[in-house]
Amino acid sequence: MRQNEPLYVISVAARLLELHPQTLRKYEREGFVSPSRTAGNLRLYSSSDIERLRQVKYLVERRGINLSGVQLAMDVTRRLRGIRREVQLLSDRNNGRLDYLVREIDGLLELLGTSPDVE
Repeated sequence: MRQNEPLYVISVAARLLELHPQTLRKYEREGFVSPSRTAGNLRLYSSSDIERLRQVKYLVERRGINLSGVQLAMDVTRRLRGIRREVQLLSDRNNGRLDYLVREIDGLLELLGTSPDVE
């Protein structure tokens, strides 16, 4: 199964995330996710969408961050993942000498409520 394959209608996504469907619509309006649409205009969420929404939920509910702060955190997450990929490649070429940086980035991603291997 591909991470970006649309799988879940809004009611299933809401149940998985323990959020109200209206909250998912709000997060879509905020630009946190862009679910696919069926021919009948139903929203279909992918596994990647669900993971991003889990991060949003974590940042709002557990960290008390407002939606502007969540947008900043999501941008930082995206950039950290890119840096992590580059550092991991460099570390692999240098016999693991940069693994400490990879671990540090992983720790920062964890603070942001996500893991390094989620896109």
